[in-house]
Amino acid sequence: MAINLKDKVIVITGSTGGLGSGVAEACLAQGAKLALMDIDAGRVTTQASALGAQDEVRAWQVDVRDMQSIETAMNEAAEHFGRLDIVFANAGITAFAPMESMQPEVFERVIDINLNGVWRTFHAAIPHIKQSRGYLLATASMASFFHSPLQAHYTSSKAAVWALCNSIRLELRSYGVAVGSIHPTFFRTAMMENTLQDSAGSKLWGGNRRGFWKMISCDDVVKVTIKMMKKRQSFRTVPFQMTLSAKMADLLRPVLALLFKDRSIRASIEAASATGWNKEAANKQPLNK
Repeated sequence: MAINLKDKVIVITGSTGGLGSGVAEACLAQGAKLALMDIDAGRVTTQASALGAQDEVRAWQVDVRDMQSIETAMNEAAEHFGRLDIVFANAGITAFAPMESMQPEVFERVIDINLNGVWRTFHAAIPHIKQSRGYLLATASMASFFHSPLQAHYTSSKAAVWALCNSIRLELRSYGVAVGSIHPTFFRTAMMENTLQDSAGSKLWGGNRRGFWKMISCDDVVKVTIKMMKKRQSFRTVPFQMTLSAKMADLLRPVLALLFKDRSIRASIEAASATGWNKEAANKQPLNK
C-alpha cells in the first residue's frame, strides 16, 4: 500500500547532484517538506531558496565523512520540522584507477563517502526514524552486482551498501522501520558526464552503450526513487528489466567479463596512469549523484 508524501519530512544527502535535485523537486511537488544536505554550502543554500519557504525546505551544509556534521544536521532538521519520516542517503563519488597504481587515499575516500557515509547518515537518522516508523533509502548501483575493472573501490562500496541495507533492515523491522536500496544502471548526471569525459572512463565505457550499459535518463531513476519512498520498497533496479540480471549476478559474471576486452582494459589502465589519479584529483569529485 502506497503512502502519501504530503507533509512527510524527507532528508536528502547529496541533494545538489542530478539525482538529489531531481528527487527533491519531485518530493516537493507532492507536498513533502525537505531537509536538504550537501557538502557545498553555497549550492545547497541556493537550492533550498529556489525550492520554497524555510518552513517547507531548509538547507544544511553536511560532510558525510564527519559524524558530528551529519548528527548535528539530523538533530537540527528533526527539531525544525518536528520529525523525520524518510532519509535518502544519496551522497557518493566515483573514480577510475587500477589497483596497482591507485593511491591509498583515493580508495579510502571513495569507501569513506560511498559506504561509511551511508552508515553515518543512517546511524544519525535511526533514533528519529524509529520514532516516526519511517523509511531509510540508499543509492546503490548495478555495480553492487556487476564489478568492472579500474573501479575496485566503487564497486566494493556499492556492493557493501546493498549488504548494509539488507542487514539493518532486519535490525529495524520490529520497530516498523523499512529500509531500501536502489540500484540504477548508467544515467545522465554531471557525475556520469565526468566519467565519460575521463580518459580512462571513456576507453572503458565510451563504446559500451547497449544492453547492460545502455544509458537511461535521470528522470527514470527519480520516478523509481519516489515510488520506492511511497511503497517503502526494499529493493529496485533501474530499469526494472535488470532485476533478474542482478539476482543472477554470479551466474552471469563470466559472460559479462567477456564484454570487457583486454585491449580496452589495458588502454584504460594506461590512460588512468597517465592522468595520475591522486589525492588532489579525487578531492575534486562532488559528493553527490
